[in-house]
Amino acid sequence: MDTTRSQAMQDKAQRLIPGMTQLLSKRPDQFSRGVWPGYYTKAKGAEVWDLDGNHYIDMSISGIGANVLGYADPDVDGAVKKAIDNGVSCSLNCPEEVELAELLCEIHPWAQKVRYTRAGGEAMAVAVRIARASTGREKIAFSGYHGWHDWYLAANLGSENALGEHLLPGLSPSGVPKSLAGTSYPFRYNHAEELEAILDAHPGEVAVVVMEPIRTTKPENQFLQKVRQLATKHGCVLIIDEISAGFRLNSGGAHMLLDVAPDIAVFSKAMGNGYPIAAVIGRDSVMDAAQGSFISSTNWTERVGPAAALATIRKHLKLNAAEHLVAVGTAMQKCWQAAADNNGIPIHVGGIPPLSHFSFAGPAPLETKAMFVQQMLERGFLASTSFYSMYAHTLEHVQAYAAAADSSFKEIAKFKDPKALAMALRGKPSVAGFKRLT
Repeated sequence: MDTTRSQAMQDKAQRLIPGMTQLLSKRPDQFSRGVWPGYYTKAKGAEVWDLDGNHYIDMSISGIGANVLGYADPDVDGAVKKAIDNGVSCSLNCPEEVELAELLCEIHPWAQKVRYTRAGGEAMAVAVRIARASTGREKIAFSGYHGWHDWYLAANLGSENALGEHLLPGLSPSGVPKSLAGTSYPFRYNHAEELEAILDAHPGEVAVVVMEPIRTTKPENQFLQKVRQLATKHGCVLIIDEISAGFRLNSGGAHMLLDVAPDIAVFSKAMGNGYPIAAVIGRDSVMDAAQGSFISSTNWTERVGPAAALATIRKHLKLNAAEHLVAVGTAMQKCWQAAADNNGIPIHVGGIPPLSHFSFAGPAPLETKAMFVQQMLERGFLASTSFYSMYAHTLEHVQAYAAAADSSFKEIAKFKDPKALAMALRGKPSVAGFKRLT
């Protein structure tokens, strides 16, 4: 398989773009630098073509979860093309943003007001700003991964790795004002007692409790309900970050299935099927505080994002897409375990089915991951140790993937010596967490 043009583009990007890409999760060194194609010319359904004309079935991160229906979905793209034909920017406002607000509040009856941005990280920044304005307080308690903004990375100021158990280890707070130290406090999922300790240690100072509803494990012992009770008791705004979980298990927020009602919920990624759109929805008693804080941006008023979101959500509802996403993800988890068991390779499988992942448990796990990526590319699959379901994925895709994965695991099992495995790699081993690209 020739990837000459793809590798040349990566070399050029490294010279011109700090960090090579705009998203850590799409950096080739997160897979295997030297073999991972990195760039595409076309994507349709679950298929991808790279710069060298190689064709793949994408059974990896699916646009890092943004393309919940599939690449270039005809209904979503049709709505966007219509929006473009009618003008995406104007001195007046597009009616689609009102239609989308109505739809989001209809799906989530506890919410009455909506604000928009175009990306998840900035939407979380807006949500936290609104919560702080509503309470008149500053400090934050959080669980899970919530993006790149100062309020989140401040948890690592003066700490070696306070965020290490919240998806990404090694996140440097470089560039974050040191004066923000002591403003953000993490607590672990399913550990309500840690949140209670934070709130008791800072009485009347915590503005907001921020958390993902679910990611790798299910809530236990009424965890989410206890978080809700603690937030209410201490006068904190409860923000549920649905950027990753939303539209995976149902047509809306996962919090609805888990029986917890937040004060604010934040959506992005899947809501626009790849088009930039994010929404902060919430109770009017909290959201009205946005009028007293300057929160404004020109590109939050463009038409493409709301048009894409309306088309995506309506199709998601019509098809009951979440049922298919869960079925495909469940099948993938089973095929990983079967391939591992068949070939005597120890792995750990986890995550909710539509956001599945596995890790190699034996020696040299990063080298083993790189070899798996290499083997699967040779068999026509974009594949790593994470899988995001798309509606475009079929059970036939999973069956073909399962055969390729079993064959790849069989090749990996032949390497009894980690050094021999490393020598057989055509690319570099993947990196773990956030690393400087050198």
